[in-house]
Amino acid sequence: MGKTSRLIAALLCCWGLAAPRAMATDYVDDINNGHHADGQHVVYEMNVGAFTAEGTLAAAQARLKELKRIGADIVWLMPIYPRGGGINSPYAATDFQQVNPAYGTIDDLKAFVGAAHALGMQVWLDWVPNHTATDARWVGEHPEYYKRSGGSFVHPNNYADVYQLDYGNGELRKAMTDCMKFWIDRADIDGYRCDYISSREIPVSYWQEAIPEIKGCKAGKAITFLGEADIAADATRLKAAGFDYDYAWQFQSQLANFGNGTAAARPRAFANTLMAHQDGIGFGRMLYLTNHDQNYNEKKKTLTQKYGDNRYPLTVLYFTVWGMPLVYNGQETGGNQALNYFTDEKIDWAQTDSKMLNTIRTLAALKHSVAAFRDGKAAADNHSVSWLTVNNNTSVLAYSCKHGDSEAVVVLNFGTSATAATVSGLTAGEYGLWLDSETIARGTGRKAVSLGATHTFELQAKGFRVYVKGHFADEGTAAMGAITTGAASGGPVYSLGGQRRGSSGQLPGGIYISNGRKYVKRH
Repeated sequence: MGKTSRLIAALLCCWGLAAPRAMATDYVDDINNGHHADGQHVVYEMNVGAFTAEGTLAAAQARLKELKRIGADIVWLMPIYPRGGGINSPYAATDFQQVNPAYGTIDDLKAFVGAAHALGMQVWLDWVPNHTATDARWVGEHPEYYKRSGGSFVHPNNYADVYQLDYGNGELRKAMTDCMKFWIDRADIDGYRCDYISSREIPVSYWQEAIPEIKGCKAGKAITFLGEADIAADATRLKAAGFDYDYAWQFQSQLANFGNGTAAARPRAFANTLMAHQDGIGFGRMLYLTNHDQNYNEKKKTLTQKYGDNRYPLTVLYFTVWGMPLVYNGQETGGNQALNYFTDEKIDWAQTDSKMLNTIRTLAALKHSVAAFRDGKAAADNHSVSWLTVNNNTSVLAYSCKHGDSEAVVVLNFGTSATAATVSGLTAGEYGLWLDSETIARGTGRKAVSLGATHTFELQAKGFRVYVKGHFADEGTAAMGAITTGAASGGPVYSLGGQRRGSSGQLPGGIYISNGRKYVKRH
């Protein structure tokens, strides 16, 4: 799509007019629709039952292009297995080799994965290694797979709907590994998010045996393992277990405690701790503001309840400062639903937050295309972060990210009022302003700017900016001038529908577009 068409599409969206489907794309779409390498991924956690009205894999498959458009290129499916145990938890599986019939069939999952692969997306399954439902198939067929106490099955953490598996049984270990290999063979899935790996009932030796075996079970197939634990800061016994990513859980907890705070020194300190934990480990970090646990199980559930208006600048922070970002089921709508995943409560897609949606879309495009935001397993594989000096302003956080020749600058205002923040330590030169809190609700856009070694940034309350060093042509809302009345200022004139019209003097009264501006011609 050409620049003019993109401007028209953005204007139509801004003014609440429906743009033709063929025009509903922009430079962010062009980036997000591509295929992306390791270190450039964005994960989307999907509850199949909640994602669509139908609650099926087939219905979710039909909307994969929408996820691709917001920048997701890995889809983590919350547990897709049949549920039991009496309270309908997705983490109480009755059979690890079947699909929940409410979601569809194994063939439906295979079709979902195939469609995702065609779009350049990976699919990870949620794996529940610690326990099964109390009425699982194995309870009757293989009672020896379960831990006993006084002759009775054990409920881990006193969860009445599940029984603890016994990893002291070699046959159980083999069965669990075989089940994970089953889904790679049958559905061609690309990885696993492994639940509750911090359980002391699962020995490190199991993962050290299972992960290499599973990674090698299909020639030419890369399999990724994400572990649900903060291995770097908390579950340190798992550092050598073989996981590719862990949860930056401590970082999220610290951000939640910061909430709608204003002191920029606090998230800076949290980020320093996060980055320091990368030293000496061989796995990457997954960063997030929310997921199914935080969204439903905690007292403060929604993004607004947790973070207030900081939900916007903190979204920019966790996408850019370090690691691989996660977007939770419906977070792009503003994240203001507390979704009961036991009942597969539906996402209310009528709730919209164009500021959050376009911010996430743009951040994903930055992650995918700008090496300065690259993540990796070793400290040296990640981009570097340098804190810039903010003069006499305690609410503004500014930092530069660098990787090789790529450089970006992020400026965040956690304050409750607009401010002018003077920042020094910048690399002077040409930049593209990719993300601006003042315009992003209207649509995506880039604008060429020049920054000196010291620059004063004018930021709205809870505002943010992201700049990428280099020359970028003006595009989208960032390139648009003000709405004017009168005559076009020269150049081609277009109708709101995008059709090229004659010269301004020959046109009847109405609303037109010329040189990226909307103007009203009087009769």
